[in-house]
This record gives sequence, structure tokens and C-alpha cells, in this order.
Amino acid sequence: MKLWGWALLMVCLLGCGKQQDIVPYVPVNVTIQKGDPRYNTINSAGSVITFGGGVAGIIVYNNGGNIMAFDRCSSYQPEKQCAVVADEGLPTATDPCSGSKFSLTDGSPVKAPATRALRMYNVVVTQFEIKITN
Repeated sequence: MKLWGWALLMVCLLGCGKQQDIVPYVPVNVTIQKGDPRYNTINSAGSVITFGGGVAGIIVYNNGGNIMAFDRCSSYQPEKQCAVVADEGLPTATDPCSGSKFSLTDGSPVKAPATRALRMYNVVVTQFEIKITN
């Protein structure tokens, strides 16, 4: 009986691990005016803008059909709050701390060591503004 107790205890202890690579939830509610000169480049396909908010900032990408928004906090070791940087002329962003790369079309990792996508935010586009929320 003691052996079964030890076995059960070991299974429980070994099965418990810390959550891996989860970007923390923080409230996001941002409205960008399309006419604002600081952000007017987002109206062009392939363009990227970044600004404060979220965990490590927000990165917004126009893929030509949709506007996508993600937290800049890398999903690889998010406790470091390393902000991804858009790659010039490519639809990807790189984590300068780990070298991980992410697609800006859907946030998915395209280069290790990251295995989880960037945290994606909801985007609603109207005639005059872009609203980003979670």
C-alpha cells in the first residue's frame, strides 16, 4: 500500500510543471485614427507600425486584406518581456533576445526556439479608425 502511495505522489509531482511560454494577459483597448500622421502608413499593404500597450508594446501589420495586431512580447520566455522587432521588407518579426521569428500574418513561430504564437488582439476597422482590443 505504501508503494502505491509513493507511486501516486511521484506521478503527481512529476506531472506538475510551470506553465510554459504564456504571454500574460493585460487589458488592451486602443483606437488609431486612420488620418493620424503618426499611423497613416498602416493603410498600405505590407506596412507595420508599433506603439505602446499590452505587455511589451503592440505591433500592427497590414497584410493587404486584413490588419493584424499582436503583442510585441515574445512567446519564448515571455517573463523577459523581450519585444519583437519587424523585419524590414518581410512579413515577419524577430525576437532580438532569442532569435525566434514570427509570421505577422498570423503570429505563428517560423523559427525556433519559440513554439507558441504571439498573443493576437482583435482588430475592427471602420472608415476612420482601427480599434484594437482583447
